[in-house]
Amino acid sequence: MNKNTVLTPNTIKQVKNIKKADILVGIPSFNNENTIGHVIKAVRLGLTKYFPKLKSIIVNSDCGSTDNTRKIVRNNLIDEKELGSILIAHEMHPYMRSLHTPISEMVTTFRGTPGKGKAFRRIFEIAHELNVKAVVVVDSDLRSITPEWIQLLAAPILFKNFDYVTPLYSRHKYDGTITNSLIYPLTRALYGKKIRQPIGGEFGFSAKILDHYYTEKDIWDTDVAYYGIDIWMTTVALANGFQVCQSFLGAKIHNPKSVATLPPMFKQVMGTIFSLIEENHEKWKKTEGSDELPTFGFQARVIPEEVPQDFHELFQRFHKGVEKRDCVWQEILKEENYQSLKETVQLPKKNFKFPTELWVKIIYDYVLFYHRFKNVFMEMSLPSVLESLIPLYLGFTASFISKTKEMSNQEAEEEIERICLEFEKLKPYLIENWEKRD
Repeated sequence: MNKNTVLTPNTIKQVKNIKKADILVGIPSFNNENTIGHVIKAVRLGLTKYFPKLKSIIVNSDCGSTDNTRKIVRNNLIDEKELGSILIAHEMHPYMRSLHTPISEMVTTFRGTPGKGKAFRRIFEIAHELNVKAVVVVDSDLRSITPEWIQLLAAPILFKNFDYVTPLYSRHKYDGTITNSLIYPLTRALYGKKIRQPIGGEFGFSAKILDHYYTEKDIWDTDVAYYGIDIWMTTVALANGFQVCQSFLGAKIHNPKSVATLPPMFKQVMGTIFSLIEENHEKWKKTEGSDELPTFGFQARVIPEEVPQDFHELFQRFHKGVEKRDCVWQEILKEENYQSLKETVQLPKKNFKFPTELWVKIIYDYVLFYHRFKNVFMEMSLPSVLESLIPLYLGFTASFISKTKEMSNQEAEEEIERICLEFEKLKPYLIENWEKRD
C-alpha cells in the first residue's frame, strides 16, 4: 500500500482481504437516497450477467451524505456473496454537517472538504491496489441506468484493447448546455476527436490509463479534486494518445440542474480546462480538424426526458452580469471582440442573438488571457476571471434556446455541430495569438 494513501485503515483492511479483482465499478455519492438503490442494482446485475467469470468489486465512495444514501447502499450490498464491496464514508466535522450550503459551494470555503474528484482518487487507489483490468465509474443520481451500461463501458476495455470509454447519450437539447456550447466544441477542436460527452459522468478505463491517473500527485488540491475530474480524465486520455472510444447508452435521465444554478461546477471545470490547455499546448497546436470515435452499442431512437430552460431568466442574468463584469471583459477581450460584445448587449430581447463566431473568439481570448497571466494569478484572481465568463455563457445559452426553441432534438444537435465547426475553423486564431497577443 502506498505510504501516501488516502484510504482509512478500515478500507485498507478490506482491500487486503479482497487481494485482487478483474473489474471495479466505482460509484461516488452525496445525498442520493432517491436514486442510488437503483444504480447499485443495475451495476450488480450488469456484473453478474455480462461478466460472470470475472471477479468484480463495487466501491461506493461517499462524500459525507447526511441522508440515507449510505444505509441504502449497505442494504443493497450486504447480502450479495458473489460480489465484493467496499463502502467508504468521508466523515465531516459536525459543524459542517449542519450547513445547508450545497457541497459544491462548500469546496470553495472549507479546505479539505470532500468532492467528486477526491472520491475518484480513492477509487483509483483501490483499483490500483487490486490490480484490476478495467474500471467503470457511474454517477449515483442516474434514473435511466441499466445493466447493459456496465457491459458497454467495460467490454471495450476488456475485449477490444481500448483504454478509455466515454458515454454517448440521447439527451434533450437543453440537457448539458455547458457541454453542448463549450466543453464538447472546445475539447473537440483542441484534441481532434469528436468526443460527444467529455464530462458525461460515466466512463470506463484500462489499467494502463489508471496507472497514469494514480501517479499524478499534484492535482488533488486543484479543481480536479472537485468537478474538474471528468474533463481531466478525458483530456489526459486524449492528449497522451490513449485509445479512446464511446458507447451508446440510450437516454440519460438524471437529476438535472437549472443552468443558473451551476456556477461552482462551471468554474471548476473551466479552471481545469485552462490549466490543461496550458500543460498540453505543444500537443493541441499540432491537431487539425476532428475525427469520429469508434462507437459501440445499438443507437436506437430514444426520446429523452424534457429539460426546460427559461430564456427570459438567462437573458436577465446575462444583462445583470454586464453591469458587474464589463470592466473585466474589457481587460480580457481583444478590442474588436469587446466592441462586438457591446453591440450584442444592446440588442433587444425579441431580437437577441449572440453570434457563434463572437462566442468562440471570446472563449479563445479567455484561454489567451490565462496563458498570458498564468504566473501572476493570485489565489482569488483566477476565480474572479472564471466568474466573469459565466454571464457570457448564460447569454450564449439564451441565444441558443431562442434559436432552437422550435427545433427537434436532432435539429438542435445539428446546430451544436455548427458550433463545433466554428471552434475548429477559428482555432488558428488561438494558435496565432498564443505567443504574440499584446
